[in-house]
Amino acid sequence: MSSPSTSSPQPELRLRGIGVSPGIARGFIHFTGESFDKPDEKIISRDQVESEKERLKQAIVTTREQIAELQSEIETSTSDHAGIFDAHLLVLEDKAVIDEVIRKVETDLLGIDRVYFEVIDGYLQTLRKISDPYLRERAIDVEDVARRVVRNLRWPGGHGPSTREIDESTILAAHDLTPSDTVSLDRDRVLGFATEAGSSTSHTAIMARSLNIPAVVALHQFSDHLSPGDEALLDGTHGLLILRPSEETLKEYETLLQEENDLVSGLQELRGADTLTADGHKVILSGNIEFAHEVEQLNQQGAEGVGLYRTEFFYLNEIELRAEDKQAENYTTVAKSVAPHGVIIRTLDIGGDKMWPGLAGEPEPNPFLGWRGIRVSLAKPEEFKIQLRAILRASAFGKVGIMYPFLCNLSELRHANRLLDESKRELEAEGVAFDHDVETGAMIEIPSAALVAEQFAKEVDFFSIGTNDLIQYTTAVDRVNDRVADLYQPTHPAVISLITKTVEAAHNNDIWCGICGEAAGDLLLTPVFVGLGVDELSVGAAQLLRVRRAISRLDTAECRDFVAQIADYGCGEEVAAACREIAMDKYPELMG
Repeated sequence: MSSPSTSSPQPELRLRGIGVSPGIARGFIHFTGESFDKPDEKIISRDQVESEKERLKQAIVTTREQIAELQSEIETSTSDHAGIFDAHLLVLEDKAVIDEVIRKVETDLLGIDRVYFEVIDGYLQTLRKISDPYLRERAIDVEDVARRVVRNLRWPGGHGPSTREIDESTILAAHDLTPSDTVSLDRDRVLGFATEAGSSTSHTAIMARSLNIPAVVALHQFSDHLSPGDEALLDGTHGLLILRPSEETLKEYETLLQEENDLVSGLQELRGADTLTADGHKVILSGNIEFAHEVEQLNQQGAEGVGLYRTEFFYLNEIELRAEDKQAENYTTVAKSVAPHGVIIRTLDIGGDKMWPGLAGEPEPNPFLGWRGIRVSLAKPEEFKIQLRAILRASAFGKVGIMYPFLCNLSELRHANRLLDESKRELEAEGVAFDHDVETGAMIEIPSAALVAEQFAKEVDFFSIGTNDLIQYTTAVDRVNDRVADLYQPTHPAVISLITKTVEAAHNNDIWCGICGEAAGDLLLTPVFVGLGVDELSVGAAQLLRVRRAISRLDTAECRDFVAQIADYGCGEEVAAACREIAMDKYPELMG
């Protein structure tokens, strides 16, 4: 490999971000990306209004064709995540947005380019202020679609200038990459990508993993340190971008790459195996999904069903998707696909934002502590019962569980179950088949719920611990805030104590307890979960075989003793150090 740059040699520089798609890539830096720039303001006459509306119509048609082409491309290369572009199409054709744009053009007599930009930019600003990281990440998807529309308004027919002319194997660098940017990459030439923005929950990160493109995000202000043509190593496993790597570093990474290839190859034998500890104790290992088509990847990795099916997608887009028949069809597809295993469907977990057209009112000052999760569902019982009825209908075709999110007291649980009973009676009256013994569960993610878990356990069939929120609410830390990121500690003794209390309460009342947050796939915490007797772990497909291998190396009695040992520790760093020690002893090859 010869560098196109003739600049004087500079020393090696290592930049650390978040590794969101594992793997190692070596290539030359290539900058790309288009910004969502404000078009010039253009005053139009009343006679031009209709022609401006026609321009928007044509731009939407062109954009729809482009998105469909990208969707077809990803379906051809991989069956996973093509459905992400279903959401893009819904954003594109959102009637509320189009109506507002047309109204402003008619009243303000401004060119459609500028008006469309301003309307979408208003939505983006609102999204970016939302505390919920999942919903905040959806801003990049909205911007992706809007950028295409503005581009197609500017260059009708989609023949604008390209920013992705790559003539050799490269590592793509950008402030951010949208999902369509990611799919459009020439994967024969693009070996990986690095971005200043982004997180592990973004759709772009998800798709990078699906496409097996190594990726590192959140490399803040990395553009200050690199230039086009710089040689680089991208380590998506450890979240590193190494600029101008030395010969010593290159040799080190050749060895690491061979070790990684050997590890992945060795894990394949676990695909169809049970998840058993070294002493034969079984743990259910299931997967998390957002879209139905993700089940195929879980099945390929040997998942034992779906431990968390997020259903927000139905409520973030057009009302047709929220129809009972549409939801029932989707849930039934998943239930059939995972048989003989089951799927746990989490009811709507959304905040008090403007993404769901059915919600009204001013944005909340702190939606993460406001109207979200089960609170929204209970406030809209008829809408909630549509989802409950759809889930019940799917239960006639496979093993289905219902899980309520964001419970903080028993009255919410009882209210939800009353609405579930009403839904059952309605279906019975209509002669619709469903499983009368469908399991119901509580998602334990608020400290108050964990502290009264004994009472909750008497009224549900299972618990699933949502560690993402449990950690945030216990430590009062926003995990996407760089200023306090080091305080977001899954190993904090208070968090471990609440998980312990929840698991004990479940077992005291003869119900099972799982974990569905990101910590479930954290190999540092696997000894803790085994020692606590957690019955189920629900993880991402990419992590499934690694977790299965880790569990197979652990002895239940030893892990119980380990949990008793760390119970007296006073800080998260001490717990993490102890966890790392046992993990490095039992499965060092997985720890990197």
